[in-house]
Formats: sequence, structure tokens, C-alpha cells
Amino acid sequence: MATNQDIQVTKVLVVEDDSLNKELELEIVESMGFCADGAEGGKKAVEMAQKETYDLIIMDIEFPDIDGIEAARLIRNIPGYKNTPMIAVTAFAMKGDRQRFLASGFNDYVEKPIDVKEFIKVLGKYKKE
Repeated sequence: MATNQDIQVTKVLVVEDDSLNKELELEIVESMGFCADGAEGGKKAVEMAQKETYDLIIMDIEFPDIDGIEAARLIRNIPGYKNTPMIAVTAFAMKGDRQRFLASGFNDYVEKPIDVKEFIKVLGKYKKE
């Protein structure tokens, strides 16, 4: 019989400044059994990552404070985050954007508006069993 200590829960940080998008992403993440927190921008995401350990970070790219690429770079420099998977979720969907985000340190890329089935498929890669 599994105890609470045997169950591994993937802790996710959803970084999104649009409240509707954040609500949708959090709802999907939590419906998959992940434990999730939300941050409103890049600066807040860095602050939260310094205080809490996340197994997966879902990051929008455009923020009024620091952009998602810079926030991801800063988080990667926090001890324990060098290999933490990060997914870029963005409306940047021009040719070459996917490669640009992957080259900047993201592990995956999801276009906005979010295709729920595709988002679930990408998230499934990072779920602990």
C-alpha cells in the first residue's frame, strides 16, 4: 500500500500575466494531478523559485518586468534548477521561434492560443509516475 511519502507529485510553477490564460493553464495542470503555483511575471517567478523547489516551469515570454527568456536564465542560475524542465508558452509562432526558444534554454514550446490536447501531451512528458 502506497503511503503519502511514496507518492511523487510534480510541483509546477505557471508563469503567466494574463489572468484568463493563467487560470486555464493552472486548471489543466492541476487536472493532471500536478501541484501548481502561479506567478504573474518573470520577476515574481524568479522570487518564487528562490523560495520553493519546482519540478517543472511553464513560462510565458512577454512580461512588463523581465521577459520569460531572461527569467528562465536567472532561474537556471539558482542552485538546483540547472536541469529543471521549462516549457515556453507563447503567442510567438513565426518560423524559427520554436528553435529560438529551445536554443535559449527551454525544453519545450507550446503556441498560444493553447490547444488543450497538445498542452496535455507536452505536460505528460514531465509527469512523475
